[in-house]
Amino acid sequence: MHYRNNIKILFDLRNLHLTISVVIVALVAIIYGFLPNLLFDVTVITPDENSIFKALMGLYFSFATLWVLGLFNKKYWQMATLTNFLFMFGLAFGRIVSLCLDGFPSPVFLFGTIGELTLGCYALYQLNNHKIK
Repeated sequence: MHYRNNIKILFDLRNLHLTISVVIVALVAIIYGFLPNLLFDVTVITPDENSIFKALMGLYFSFATLWVLGLFNKKYWQMATLTNFLFMFGLAFGRIVSLCLDGFPSPVFLFGTIGELTLGCYALYQLNNHKIK
């Protein structure tokens, strides 16, 4: 019975932005940390470059952890949703600035920007419609 409640929580529309974000951000964290050239046209050679990607991995895992807390503990839901909104819009903002200044990136980044804007808008919608008391 407990297993069914967890599945219900994960696929509740109120939590959909957090569920999708946890899966995607955790996968991207692993890629950034260990295989950055798998999806992206980058070559990581120096320890400093590796450190940057490992730090991004840690940052992404930290946010994913907060979002998991928000999924399973109501007192963290609002904070998880707010940080999800800020995280997604922050990434999208940076990508849009890069698009304007640096030109078009690979399709993976364009798709990511659309996904970040979509998840950010959905998080904002949920924040406005589900106030935790």
